[in-house]
Amino acid sequence: MTYLGKVEIRTEKFCLRNALLLILLGLHLPLGAQLLPTSMVDPDATKATQSLYENLRALAPEKTLFGHQDAFAYGVEWKHWHRRRSDVQDVCGQHPAVFGWDVSKLGQRPYNIDTVDFRAMQGWIRQAYRMGGINTISWHLDNFLGGDSWTTGTPTVAAILPGGTHHEQYRAKLDLFADFLRELKVGFPVQRPVPIIFRPFHEHTGNWFWWGKPHATAEQYKALWRFTVSYLRDEQQIHQLLYCYSPDVVKNEEEYLEYYPGDEYVDILGLDDYHDVGRWGRAKQLTKRLSMLVQLAEERGKVAALTETGYEAVPERKWWTDTLLRHLEASPEARRIAWVLLWRNARKDHHYGPYPGHPSAENFREFAGSENMLFLDELPNMYRR
Repeated sequence: MTYLGKVEIRTEKFCLRNALLLILLGLHLPLGAQLLPTSMVDPDATKATQSLYENLRALAPEKTLFGHQDAFAYGVEWKHWHRRRSDVQDVCGQHPAVFGWDVSKLGQRPYNIDTVDFRAMQGWIRQAYRMGGINTISWHLDNFLGGDSWTTGTPTVAAILPGGTHHEQYRAKLDLFADFLRELKVGFPVQRPVPIIFRPFHEHTGNWFWWGKPHATAEQYKALWRFTVSYLRDEQQIHQLLYCYSPDVVKNEEEYLEYYPGDEYVDILGLDDYHDVGRWGRAKQLTKRLSMLVQLAEERGKVAALTETGYEAVPERKWWTDTLLRHLEASPEARRIAWVLLWRNARKDHHYGPYPGHPSAENFREFAGSENMLFLDELPNMYRR
């Protein structure tokens, strides 16, 4: 084993894990799983994007990737230190396997709502990819009828659909996003697009965003999603995206699928769930919801993921193992989610991941050592088949 400061890394365990994962990926026969044929939203997706999707499907039955929002950009009491720092690594010696980003305010100012500079963000996205990590992007879009993404009570979805009063403004915003994506390339002399998991219009089952359930009908939401996919894929010829649908907590399959735009427009079935793992939540409900999610995804040959979760400030010392890990592993179905992403570490009273010196840091190291969880250094090559 190797020691980095006070962090113990069990290198022999990593080697054994990676050997098994390489065998599973090479055979495309993950233990305990029988995968349906792959059907991606974009038939012209880049080879690396196709490989990412296949490998997520192959790993999910046995392993769950750990993710964190804005991991390279800042942490508790530091910001933009350098490209290879993260609070997660400071605690357990490994970076997250999945890196979350948000492009809110794109084209309006140089930085997003969490003060992450867009040029720097592109650099961190490339860095994560070069290191073998996975990038996912959400988008807290401002309200086109005025205000930000939390400005509700307006018929904004109807206004930005084809034929709507603000449709051209929405197309222009998608053009900016397409340009942002085109700049995400690596390699020399041949540059290759960086695969991205795109998670638009998330948590629509809640009422806090202008695209949420009370502010748009199911048909309007579906139409907006389908237009967005078609415009980026067919008009802008962006072929590095996997499309992820991620409602907030739902009661049952019917509610989950109420606004679902269709299998041909979704690659990954996600769920955002803070409610079940917090102070007033019932963590057993997380297991039930994830079991439902995995069943829905596998029936469609899709990937399932816990796309956002966390307990603000992590006030329970053993939350990582006694709540999160325990309920991720509480059913055979829940264990088969592809990744879990914790929200950002802004400051001591607003963070969802660990940081050095936090009372839960030791427990996080135990969590990170679980055989079911994968971090960046433990990943096989996700971009080759």
